[in-house]
Amino acid sequence: MDLFMNRYVLRLLCLLLLSCHAAQASEALPFSADQIDKIFSLGRATTFVDIENDSLLLNHRDGFYTNGLRLTRSYRLPVENGWQTVGWRFGQQLYTSIDVRLRPEEISALDHPYAGWLYGGMFTRSEYRDGSDAYLGIDVGCLGPCAGGEATQKFIHRVLHQPKPLGWSTQLSNEPGLVLHAGGRAPFWKLGSYVDVRPGVAMRLGNIFTDLSADASLRAGQLSSVGSDGFAFGFARFGLRAVGYDATLQGGLFADETARTVKPKRLTGEFEVGLQWWRRQWGVRVSAVRRSNEIEGLSEEAGRQDFLRISISYTP
Repeated sequence: MDLFMNRYVLRLLCLLLLSCHAAQASEALPFSADQIDKIFSLGRATTFVDIENDSLLLNHRDGFYTNGLRLTRSYRLPVENGWQTVGWRFGQQLYTSIDVRLRPEEISALDHPYAGWLYGGMFTRSEYRDGSDAYLGIDVGCLGPCAGGEATQKFIHRVLHQPKPLGWSTQLSNEPGLVLHAGGRAPFWKLGSYVDVRPGVAMRLGNIFTDLSADASLRAGQLSSVGSDGFAFGFARFGLRAVGYDATLQGGLFADETARTVKPKRLTGEFEVGLQWWRRQWGVRVSAVRRSNEIEGLSEEAGRQDFLRISISYTP
């Protein structure tokens, strides 16, 4: 038995996930029980800890998307044409008004609602030797007080001696959530010995998030570990997202919502710049993210978001 999770439980969940996949994609992603069991049994395991937080940029307002935590465990196995990966993840995301020090009566009608999203999910990915990949996943969870966002933020602020958040009494109502996600990236387009670029697309479909994204990432530096025991490079990424539904703004799709909600902008952008380093068993990725205003009717200056994204990986 794996120390993190019984692999037979994981296999059943992955089979449920993969049964939703279209016939064309099923040729690229692991589908049979034997393949999934083989990857869990023989694949090289990596643990990821991801942190996203605006206070890490010394912003004490804690506005809008203010905190994200995620633990991921993946199993990667070489196959004839590349690598196959399956894994699981658990996470929590917190959203607040533009300033957590605002009392409920001081929050603007166009401000971001308070919301928490707690989820767990499974995913599978096929990576090819030309650098392209395709993935499919499913997340299930809970939006609202059941997500524990209020307790999490108040605890963190108490430990870090930050202002007490005052608006959680206005948070969105409870709603169970299901989100399917799929996407892929093209092969790397080399612009030189130490520079490349790669476009990608992603989709989410569910009662919490429904959107379509496209992005392009530029990397510069030591891009491969071939001939060494590590690599390091800088990167920049620009993305656009077309939004169909965002329950953290609009409230639950099926909930009898009594809390204040806002209308999402249908097209948003995001820019990310950072560094990635890997050596032997450890990897670190640190980046600063600017996300454009997501609320219809709110000015770009008031609605834009900045936060720091940190990912730490360990592969025994």
